[in-house]
Amino acid sequence: VQLQASGGGLVQAGGSLRLSCVASGNIFSINHMGWYRQAPGKQRELVADMVTYGSPKYADSVKGRFTIARDNAKNTVYLQMNSLKHEDTAVYYCNADLIPFGFREGVYWGQGTQVTVSS
Repeated sequence: VQLQASGGGLVQAGGSLRLSCVASGNIFSINHMGWYRQAPGKQRELVADMVTYGSPKYADSVKGRFTIARDNAKNTVYLQMNSLKHEDTAVYYCNADLIPFGFREGVYWGQGTQVTVSS
């Protein structure tokens, strides 16, 4: 199982970016997918998470600006980031809690994608 994230980059404050993450491999089911981020010198924190066919949850710092969405048929999670602020600068990691065929449920991480917001 692999998670491949894409869509990061450099953007000015107030701008937008869209992140994508695809889970691939022999996957039986996905319980939830989400996004975390880690800024330099800080701990990794939850940005947004979404249970399959459930409601999303967001960190307070991104509510009203970020939107998480999933395409369950494609095992893909998106993060639409609007009104970006300098403090959103971080490496963003996608995350999935899933069950591969023949294996136990586990948590998987993507490789991280850099988001840099210039002020």
